[in-house]
Amino acid sequence: MRFTKFFFIVSFCLLTTACSLFGPEIEKPDIPENTLYTQSIDALKEENYQLAVEKLELLEARYPFGQYSQQAQLELIFAYYKNSEAEAAIVSAERFIRLNPVHENVDYAYYLKGLAAFEQTSGFLDKYLPIDINQRDPGAAIESFDSFATLVGRYPNSQYAQDANKRMLFLKNRLATHEVQVAEYYMRRGAFVAAANRGRYVVENFQETLATPRALEIMFQAYSQLKMDDLATDAKLVLSENYPNYSIKRYNKSTVNLLSTATFGLLGSNDSEPPSWTPAIPKQTSADTSEENSSSDSQEKTWLNKLSLGIFD
Repeated sequence: MRFTKFFFIVSFCLLTTACSLFGPEIEKPDIPENTLYTQSIDALKEENYQLAVEKLELLEARYPFGQYSQQAQLELIFAYYKNSEAEAAIVSAERFIRLNPVHENVDYAYYLKGLAAFEQTSGFLDKYLPIDINQRDPGAAIESFDSFATLVGRYPNSQYAQDANKRMLFLKNRLATHEVQVAEYYMRRGAFVAAANRGRYVVENFQETLATPRALEIMFQAYSQLKMDDLATDAKLVLSENYPNYSIKRYNKSTVNLLSTATFGLLGSNDSEPPSWTPAIPKQTSADTSEENSSSDSQEKTWLNKLSLGIFD
């Protein structure tokens, strides 16, 4: 009994002494809001975007309703974009637009959202490999175009409207080219109704783009195969009136063999025309161009060249 009491007293004394030695845990004081904001701006000026993201995220977490909250949200969108975090930039921009629809700088949020989506339209390897970016999923291009279109439509006097218009023109040509390539795919597979619909979509929604004459040509070819002579004549008439120098090619049905299917079209393709379109050229230069094309086509590519997508000879 005495031993038990003695053990309890000793244990209590040790615990009390330990508490007095180490003392209570000292909490780190919060960094003032203006200090955090200043640090984040300094990081942006130094192009240290990772540090800027960390500071701005901390500022938003600790002072969600502070005096710098809305400005910090805009700065965070920019920091995400410059730090190659496109998805985070898009989500943050959408959140800012939803919470601050009448903010004086909401046009900047639309612009940054469009830029972030614009960056997603091309990949890192596109600079080094012969990849046709027009064959990519157009989802990011559509999202970017919609953001820029909203910016230009709602805020035509915005300082970002001019650059947004230029990017929209590029995106329109890219989206139109993508639709034409899909239409060409349908033509090669004999799906003439789908090809005609794709061509009509380009003519109706992407007028004055470089892909428009090829879209009209596809409409003419598809309607001719479907024996819809009136529609084929209309498409040919519109093409000849608006693009008088465009030479309509004769449609040749292609066949798909096993080698072409196994190599995703790299080898064994019997397509008479490539899956891309060519812009209209003057009639006086078409003969010279055709001679150059025939001479270049006569040089057969090696298997290594085909398998490496033209990287190696």
